[in-house]
Amino acid sequence: MKVTVLLFAAHRELVGQANTVAALPEGATVETLLSELKSRGGGWARLPARAAVAVNHKYAGGDTMLADGDEVALIPPVAGG
Repeated sequence: MKVTVLLFAAHRELVGQANTVAALPEGATVETLLSELKSRGGGWARLPARAAVAVNHKYAGGDTMLADGDEVALIPPVAGG
């Protein structure tokens, strides 16, 4: 199956792109996706192990099952004052 991954702000800067497509096995979870992305090396390897994630516009945990065509957003930490 394939999912679209959206990257914003610091995450986009780490990997040098705003989005990518990841091919995953059936039954993959958010954790599976994060492991696959980090295994790409380079800036991908520097993504946080526990990133905030939204799947199809809803916050999701690491054990959330993914489906073909899902849109997964990696949400960077936000600082403010």
